[in-house]
Amino acid sequence: MASSALSRISNINRHLKPTASLFDSDGAIRMPVKISLEVSNALSRGHAVVALESTIISHGMPYPQNLETAKEVEAIVRTNGAVPATVAILDGIPCIGLSIEQLERLAILGTQAQKTARRDIAHIVATKGNGATTVSATMFFASMVGIPVFVTGGIGGVHRHGENTMDISSDLTELGRTPVAVISAGVKSILDIPRTLEYLETQGVCVAAYKTNEFPAFFTEKSGSKVHCRVDTPENCAQLIDATIKLKLGTGILIAVPIPKEHAASGSLIESAIQLALKEARDKNIIGNAETPFLLARVNELTGGASLASRLSLAALDIALVKNNAAIGAKISVALAQIRKSCDTGDAQPVS
Repeated sequence: MASSALSRISNINRHLKPTASLFDSDGAIRMPVKISLEVSNALSRGHAVVALESTIISHGMPYPQNLETAKEVEAIVRTNGAVPATVAILDGIPCIGLSIEQLERLAILGTQAQKTARRDIAHIVATKGNGATTVSATMFFASMVGIPVFVTGGIGGVHRHGENTMDISSDLTELGRTPVAVISAGVKSILDIPRTLEYLETQGVCVAAYKTNEFPAFFTEKSGSKVHCRVDTPENCAQLIDATIKLKLGTGILIAVPIPKEHAASGSLIESAIQLALKEARDKNIIGNAETPFLLARVNELTGGASLASRLSLAALDIALVKNNAAIGAKISVALAQIRKSCDTGDAQPVS
């Protein structure tokens, strides 16, 4: 496994040097991707690597809080035994693994960096622009270089009234076609969670809940929707990822981690605020892509930033969730690397 990874990374690095030919031997145009030395070395040795998105840096909070958060999340990944690989597009070059200088540049750019989903990648690259990757784009690049674990805060989903607007996040279709495990806090409760889970089922995506039988709703531990797959340890998660890869299912996995109890929101307070915000959105005929930003802003206003037991703001809640997911995701990545190492050395144990 490690030798195949080394070959893959060596080929990528060799092909993507500025002085290299623009074409492979078979005439295919090469994709310009820059992998940091730390990430490249970790992948070549079969060590644990965790992909991280960059939208939370550019669009999640102001500078310098965004830079400090990015550093803290990467530090949590390292503390738990894995190498962080933050993904972004800088000057038209997709970068997997950012230096401190690159993180700071992205943090200072803020919303000047375009929020980049899969559909936007080619445009940002072609125009030599700067892009902060969302879930779908981060998954795409992680899969390209062989990173099987990706940590984020929450994922997108089917928007309320999505059966009429067809407003469905590209995160869901990406999960249906890209073999990367996404560690998240579930789906925000402003979205239609039951329809989101139905859509993921249609896409053939395994949805697992961590230490619970119920799908978490980002702000709260429970959504009212049950899951068919429960995983209780990082090792369970790693075994699920390993089986999915070996079976070549070609789909991602969503591992939903409930919000830590010390940060759990008051379910009745947040739900009443959401229902009021939804009513206001209907009264003002706010639908489609404009609905979610309106709901998030209005819920924050209605709760006064006090919807959490610890009185964290909604932005601070995002940070708390990402940090919690980063710790768990790193442990999962380490467990997966150990499984692969055992298989390489012939010491694999039967799974009970």
